[in-house]
Amino acid sequence: MARVSFYSKPGCKGGTKQKVLLTAAGHEVIPYNLLTEPWTVERLRSFFGDRPVAEWFNPSAPKVKSGEVVPEKVDEQTALALMLKEPLLIRRPLLEVGEQREVGFDVQKIDAWIGLQAVDESLQQISDNLMKENLQGCSHGHGHHEHGHEHQKKGNCKH
Repeated sequence: MARVSFYSKPGCKGGTKQKVLLTAAGHEVIPYNLLTEPWTVERLRSFFGDRPVAEWFNPSAPKVKSGEVVPEKVDEQTALALMLKEPLLIRRPLLEVGEQREVGFDVQKIDAWIGLQAVDESLQQISDNLMKENLQGCSHGHGHHEHGHEHQKKGNCKH
C-alpha cells in the first residue's frame, strides 16, 4: 500500500470520490489544497512528465472555458507561469508517491502504478461503483470538458 500525497481543490466531489477509491484500495491518502500549496515552477512541472502542455490544464477552469486561456496555444513556460498565478488552471488532482508524480485521475494508469483493487469485500462495492464513473473531472453527471452550469453552494468545486 502506498502513501499518496493528493493535491486537489477542497470540496470538489470528484476529488472526494478519488480519495475514497484510493483509501478503499488500502492507500494512505494525505490531502493537500492545490490552490494554497506554495508551488515552484520546477515542482509543479515535475507532475506533468511528458504530457503535452494542453493536458496540464483543467478543462473546467473558468478562464479555459471562456477562451481567455487556450491550452493548445500556450507554451510550457507560459503555462507554468499562468498556473502559479492562478492554480485553478492546474488539472486535478496532482498525485505523488515517493518520487513519482502524476496529474489527473486516469483509473487504468493509477491502477497499474499503485493498484486500485479494494482491500476487502466490504469496500469492493464502493470501489466497483466509483470505477464506473468518470473520475477525470468534476462529478456532476456531465462530461469533463463542458459543464454549462455554475456551482452555487459553498464547498462545491467552482472549477
